[in-house]
Amino acid sequence: MDARVMCALATTGLLLAACGGGGPGETVTGITVVTWRPNSPGTWDRAIEMFEEANPDVRVELQTGPSSSTQLHDMLSQRLRNRDASVDVFVMDVVWPPEFAAAGWARPLDEAFGPEARGRFFEGTVEAVTWEGSVYGVPFFLDAGVLYYRTDLLSRYGLQPPETWGEMVRAADSVLLGEDDPSLYGYSAQMAQYEGLVCDMLELVGSAGGDLMQPGDEAAVRALRFARDSLVHLAGMTPPGILTYKEQESLELFASGGAVFHRNWPYAWALCADTAGSEIAGKVGISSLPSFPGGESVSALGGWSFGISAYSQHPEEAWRFVEHMTSPEVQRMFAVEVGKPPARRALYADSAVLAANPHFGPMEAVFEAAAPRPRSPLYPQISHRLQSFLHEAVGDPDSRIPRMAREAAADIAEILERAGG
Repeated sequence: MDARVMCALATTGLLLAACGGGGPGETVTGITVVTWRPNSPGTWDRAIEMFEEANPDVRVELQTGPSSSTQLHDMLSQRLRNRDASVDVFVMDVVWPPEFAAAGWARPLDEAFGPEARGRFFEGTVEAVTWEGSVYGVPFFLDAGVLYYRTDLLSRYGLQPPETWGEMVRAADSVLLGEDDPSLYGYSAQMAQYEGLVCDMLELVGSAGGDLMQPGDEAAVRALRFARDSLVHLAGMTPPGILTYKEQESLELFASGGAVFHRNWPYAWALCADTAGSEIAGKVGISSLPSFPGGESVSALGGWSFGISAYSQHPEEAWRFVEHMTSPEVQRMFAVEVGKPPARRALYADSAVLAANPHFGPMEAVFEAAAPRPRSPLYPQISHRLQSFLHEAVGDPDSRIPRMAREAAADIAEILERAGG
């Protein structure tokens, strides 16, 4: 590590000793990294091997938790709440940094991750790890919701990628009628009661001109009624188990040839294109999500960053690992091998990245303009309330959406008032 960065870390309490490195005989230090269960374990293994080769004085233990963001948050926050010193580095979903910072769980990285370094990342990803003027993480990759579709089926019936949600439903109906295949559905998305549902509904509501934080307004109610009546409960449009689907289940249906359209994050492109695990390789297109008439396409800002625990006993080694995992080399590797959109701007002009992910070029503007979720230390409470409301609103065919929305809006306002927001 650059000596200036080492000294900067020392000034913020990240180093336990003064500037200066250890020699070849330095005792090996173990650090623990907590992340979700990766769908690309081989790439993670190679990244860790690269780090350990360059840092022979450090050994990394990777602890994997649930793949669900909600479940991983609950597991990790419990450990940090208990001041678990065995956690050194952790991944943070895009909505976690305000909470982790306000609770004192994440170390500030202002000096180590200075303005010049931050400028190499998308602005939205840096804003996501910033709270009250300090930076508490380094972006790893970003996400934004996109629409996947079957190019072969749309071509067969003379259809174009839909620009509105209504066009998508009508196109799906045409394909389903023509194919007459009871195992084929119109749309696959994330409708289980978890954070993914909030993202899906943020996009629908936002593309109608509404605000998910004000679910009682006319535009939001209209969008939620559409989701309930034209997506979840319209015969053949979504599978019977859609209300239990998260990313994996919804992608498995699409990749097996079971859906015409599919909402997911950009990582799904590589999996759909993999002939070893996808039955639709070479038959998939990608586009911006539809909107409602008069509205604009909206994509939820997603992505992950690395943070360092305030209770870590090895903060200098932890920083070296974070620096490595967010380096151009490692972000390039994850982009090429796994299809993770890099958080670093320059990699969108990288020939290897674009060769592996030709869709990244036109999607860069989507990444720049993706809509954030509310930034608040109490976001988990807001999200839990939204999850329960949204799941019941779209899951119950007889739900009284306006009344439920007003109740949810009142509860959210109360939560924000407690946070001073």
